[in-house]
Formats: sequence, C-alpha cells, structure tokens
Amino acid sequence: MTDANKRPIIIIKKVAGHGGHHGGAWKVAYADFVTAMMALFIVLWLLNSKEEVRNAVGGYFKDPMGRGKNPGTNMTGTGRDISTLKDDMSALKEKLKSVIKLIPHFEQLKGNVELTITEEGLRIDMIEDSKGIFFESGKPQPSAVGKELLSALAKELGRLPNRILIEGHTDAQKYGDVNGYSNWELSGDRANEARRVMQGSGLLPNQVAQIRGYADQDLRNKANPEDASNRRVSLIVRYLDAPKKLSLGAVGSKVQQAEQHPVVNPAVLPAPAEAANKDQH
Repeated sequence: MTDANKRPIIIIKKVAGHGGHHGGAWKVAYADFVTAMMALFIVLWLLNSKEEVRNAVGGYFKDPMGRGKNPGTNMTGTGRDISTLKDDMSALKEKLKSVIKLIPHFEQLKGNVELTITEEGLRIDMIEDSKGIFFESGKPQPSAVGKELLSALAKELGRLPNRILIEGHTDAQKYGDVNGYSNWELSGDRANEARRVMQGSGLLPNQVAQIRGYADQDLRNKANPEDASNRRVSLIVRYLDAPKKLSLGAVGSKVQQAEQHPVVNPAVLPAPAEAANKDQH
C-alpha cells in the first residue's frame, strides 16, 4: 500500500450557527413595545386628569424653554401660573398658611396674621398688638419676629411672577415728634422697610409694584381708632390678569362727543346730480 493510501481521511462538518435567535433584534422590538405602552399610559392619565394639569403638561411640550406666559405662546413667562384665577389664590393662601406654621415663633404670631382674598388679590395682614409683635412701637424697623415672617413669605412669593403691593397703616394716636415726623411717614417707612427685608430674602427686584402709606386713614377697627389692631403692614399678591375697570366718565364723554359731532355714512348721502336737482325745485 502506497503512502497516499495510508493518509487518514479527514471529514469536515460545518455546523450552522445557533446564535440567530440570541441577536439584538428582539431588544429593539421590545423597546418599541415598552415605549408605546408608556405613551398609552400617559394618554390615559391625562384623560383622567384635571384641565389645569392637562394645560400645564401641554404648555411644557409647546414651550419647553419656559419662554411663554400662556401654554403654547411666545409671551414672557412660564406655562400657566398659580395665581391667575381666584381658585389659584385659594391654593396659594393654603400654601402660605402652611409656610407660616413652620416659623419658629408661630405660636406667638398665629393670631395676628390674616390671609383674605380680595378684588386686588391675596391680602396678607400683619396685625400688631399692644406690645408690638412685628414692629417696635413708634419705629419703622421690623422686629426679629417680623423679619422671620417677611423672609418666609418672600421665599415663597419670589417664586411667582405676581406683582406685590405693600401697605403701612397706623392707629389714630398722634406721633409725638418735634421734627414733623408723623403717622404718614411712619406708615410709609414701615412698608418700605418690609420691602427691603423681603427683597433681601427672595423677592424679585422688580416684583414690588407699589408702596402705600395710609397713616390712620384706613382703620381696621373704626369703632376704636386708637386700637392696636389698626397698626399693621399688609402685603397684597395681585392677580396676573387684573380686570380693567370700565370708566363710565370716559364713556359719557365719548357719547357726548358723538352727539356733538355725528359721523355721517357717505353711502346714504345723495349723489351730486340729485342734490342739484333738489336745489332747482
């Protein structure tokens, strides 16, 4: 037997790969399925949510950069703000109540802070007692308790786009100062000092719209003008879209002008030829 016949016979078997079903194609399909299910659940959640929530979510997707005041617009602001409607003011009122309860001296001042919703907005009254809780008697500087309250309110109100009004009120007791310093100056100075504390604690620089000093001209207890409760500083969180008041005087003047100078419709005037014929007859 030759050497060629002695060579071993080598049989090569090609085994087909079994990794086909272990590839990554199924992962892509599963990811698409999970994404579709998540989108479905979001839609179902939105359908069962309040209109306010739907508007807020829609406003985010239409204006993700927060450059619009209303959802889907290019006006300055972010989405739908909390303080546009009276219902939102009620929510803000409850929020501020919970913030005030966290102040260290809450037990000392809880009966002297009132929150009411008015035509101007949410009104926060810091009402004094005979000892002087928020301001020292006869002085414009706030006390430690007053600064605590003003700072806590500023941190919350500074998150809102609403403008703030600050009012100062005194009782009817005459301010004894030989230099002419009266209740007018004292009420205005207390309101201004409150502004300084709040702007140093979170209120935006341009958020304060007005400082008002009323002296004793807007008494809380009119039956007792010298009562300590007449001394107070009030913060007013204004509505974002304050309704414009219709001036009846302006309307009356417009009507009077219209009566004196009526506007004639040119369409009802006779043609020049007809007017000439009428003059000849």
